[in-house]
This record gives sequence, structure tokens and C-alpha cells, in this order.
Amino acid sequence: MSIRGKKFMTTDAKILSALRANPDGVSGADLAEQLGISRAAVWARIEELRRVGYEIEAGPHFGYRLVDEPDVLLADDLLARLGQTRVIGRDIRVFEQTTSTNDVIEKLARDGVGEGVAVFAEAQTKGRGRLGRKWLSPARRGLWFSVLLRPELRPQEATQLTVASATALRRAIEAGTGLQAEIKWPNDIVMGGRKVAGILTELSAEPDRVRYVVLGIGVDVNLGAGEFPPELRKLATSLKMEAGRTISRAELATAILRELDADYARLCGGGFAKVADEWEGHCQTIGRDVTIQIGERKIRGRAESLDDAGALLLRTEHGHLEHVTGGDVTLEK
Repeated sequence: MSIRGKKFMTTDAKILSALRANPDGVSGADLAEQLGISRAAVWARIEELRRVGYEIEAGPHFGYRLVDEPDVLLADDLLARLGQTRVIGRDIRVFEQTTSTNDVIEKLARDGVGEGVAVFAEAQTKGRGRLGRKWLSPARRGLWFSVLLRPELRPQEATQLTVASATALRRAIEAGTGLQAEIKWPNDIVMGGRKVAGILTELSAEPDRVRYVVLGIGVDVNLGAGEFPPELRKLATSLKMEAGRTISRAELATAILRELDADYARLCGGGFAKVADEWEGHCQTIGRDVTIQIGERKIRGRAESLDDAGALLLRTEHGHLEHVTGGDVTLEK
């Protein structure tokens, strides 16, 4: 199921919203009146929701009551949870499997689709991270999604989007799990030194303006230690491993979309300086001696702050101040 735009909600989304707003139950008659459909039509939609895994009780004294929910991502459900947003999440689409959600967004961007569309996949066959690296994307174990943005930015300012996305992602993860998360420049969210989420921004630009940005995000939500390949077990972790419990992917997905929308609004409103301050306050890289590998070049120095465009300001071992927009960073002991 998918929803285009926010000017309407599907019947299923409205039913789920009503059930969540009335945990003690809501009558079929009330639902029918709210939705402008018959009680028989309400029952038919309830049956369809049950078929995809929602546990909905029915009784003469309380009507319908939502008891339990499946661990699946449905566009109707995500929209019902999300509510109104300015831009991000106005259009939500969910695929059972795709090569990469960035690939889907890239096609939508070329087709002229408006910004804010978010594409989720339950599994990716060719998920990717920075520098073309493969991103492990097992079915229903994480959040693998991308968002289309069309910001009024110059190409050299596009790094601001990675910064804003990292602050939003960190906030949503902390709020949704109670776990403390840190940002590792340029695009990772880490816990205890191990990566739990990553951001990949890909853009199409002209010399003086950004045409569109594909913002890709991967979050290791409910993976177990044994699901990571041996070479990643010391480098990566999941929210479930850190929290000791299963995390609701749908709840976390909508929390992330909400925070992304808020920080995108801050960025578009000229508030990057405040976003950057928040980023620096939670970035483990700032104030540390680091080594950054940029292609064949390796530079060492102290990470001091961000510049106005979102690049990292690195004071090199020779005293020069370099503006670095990307690379592989190693924190020195």
C-alpha cells in the first residue's frame, strides 16, 4: 500500500489512527461515522488489517481495540503514525525488496516527483554505503530507506544535508530507544564506538545549484550479533543488541522522518548554524586527533569544527586549516 500526498489518508490509515487514539476501543458505528462509510465496510477493512498481521479485538462493549501489531512496514501505517509534516514523508512508499532505495528515489527524481517522498524497503539486494561499499540489508531487521530532496543550495553546501540528517537521526534514535548515540564524521551514528546507522547523500547538480539530493539512511535495528559477517562484528552493532530488547521499526521510522523534517525546515530557513552547533555537541570526532584517508592522500590533524558549508575544519599537523568534505576517518588514541 502506498499513499501519494498528505491531502488525504486512506481508510486503513484513518482506522489505525482512530484505534491508536482510543486504546480502550472505538465502536464500529463511530468509525463508520468518522469515515463516512458503512459499518460493513469498516468490518471489511478491519478484516484486511487482521490479514496482514494486526491483532484487533472486537466486542459488544468496546467495539474494536488494537491489541498488537506486526513487525512490518506498511505505507498506510507509517502515514497514520507520522501525522502532518512540512515536507519529508508527505509521500511514503514501501517495497518488499529492491536493489537499493537510493536507486528508486533516483528514478523518481528524474521523473520529476516532488521532494519529500520517502521510499522504504524491507530488504535490499544491493544496498550501498559510501565509496560504493555494500550495506548489509537483511529482511525486516532494519530500516533501509531514502528520501528525495530539492533544496535551494549550492553544490558546495550539500554537505549541510548530511550534517542535518545526522543530528535528526541521532535525536530520533535516542528518543526511541533511550540509548545514547554519537555522531562520527562524516556520516555515521555510533554507540560504544561501533556503527549502528549510516547516511549516504548522492546529488545531481549544476555548477551553481543543486537539482536534487537522494538522502539514503540505513539503521541496524533488530539484527543479532550472528547476523553480521565476521569482519563487521567488532565494527557494527544494532539497537536491539545495545538495548537488550526488540525495537519497533515502524515507531522508529516515523520518529526519524519527523526529526528529519524538522531539521530540513531549520536548514531551509537559514538555521544551519544552530544545526551545526548541535552536531558538534554530539560528534565524537570534534576535538580529537584524526587521520583522514582521501583517495590516495592521507592527512593528519585535529578536527576543530564545521565551516559554514558543513565541511570539517581540520588543523593539520603542519598548522594549516583544511576544509574536508569527505573521507575515511580514524580516531587517534
